Amino acid sequence: MKKVFLSSVVALALLGSGLQAAEKKAADSQAVTATAIRHAKSNAMTAKGDVKIVKEAVEAVKLTQQVLMQLDQKKKDVAIKTLEKAIGKMEVVMSNPKAPALIPLDASVVVSTFAGTAYDVQNAVITSIALLQHQRVQDARLIVQTLKDEVDLITINMPLASYPAALKLAAKFLHENKIDQARKVLATALNTFIEVDLVTPLGILEAQDLIAAASKAAKTDKKLALAHLEAAKAALKKAEALGYTSTSDTTYKMLNEEIDKVEKEIRGANKSEGLFKELIEKLKEFADKAVKSVRK
Repeated sequence: MKKVFLSSVVALALLGSGLQAAEKKAADSQAVTATAIRHAKSNAMTAKGDVKIVKEAVEAVKLTQQVLMQLDQKKKDVAIKTLEKAIGKMEVVMSNPKAPALIPLDASVVVSTFAGTAYDVQNAVITSIALLQHQRVQDARLIVQTLKDEVDLITINMPLASYPAALKLAAKFLHENKIDQARKVLATALNTFIEVDLVTPLGILEAQDLIAAASKAAKTDKKLALAHLEAAKAALKKAEALGYTSTSDTTYKMLNEEIDKVEKEIRGANKSEGLFKELIEKLKEFADKAVKSVRK
């Protein structure tokens, strides 16, 4: 009985140490994932800094808003002078021969993370469909709006083709004492701004960093390398379940097959350098072409 008891204790100790090791490798993969998200946000913030906000266009918008307030206060003459200032600001913008068709007014970065797995995504989709079938639209909307795992660089833009013309038309109406028409033109102009979202899927970026970490670990810690690769597959599955696509010729299926090849090699002779290089290149191309620009 004593020997049996001792062997049980040893077995439990080994099991405990094995679980601890597995938990540590999972934690290591989670750390890589967290770093990938931080990098993605940092890159988006850098891109935000590169957006050229046109000061004169922003000032023209503020002046347009002032004109509407002044018209509400029945200060037509003051409104005309304010509108003339706005038109002057837009003439400065239009004098630049390199002025883009969409003039950036504001830029922001929004990070949305989905903490669950691909399985959780599928459950959420099934649940939202069931709710819609029972006309519970708002309940379904609450679920659907959580199905994002991305970094968005959002810019608000003024359409150069129409905004200056709207200001001039409003000025014409004011000079003709057509206050209501001027107010409508200005209100419409302020509602024609275009939102452009540059959407970067986080799951694909996570997979990139996890595979890079697996490549470094492959020679010294096979189990850690394999844990990173499994985490990379999970990240790709989640991205696919969330509907993030790429214009690359490479597909999610192909990427998973490439990861399987690398895993097999690590478990065997472990001559995986070439396979890792090929996988990293394919995933980079896939990631680059998964970034979408969406107009709203």
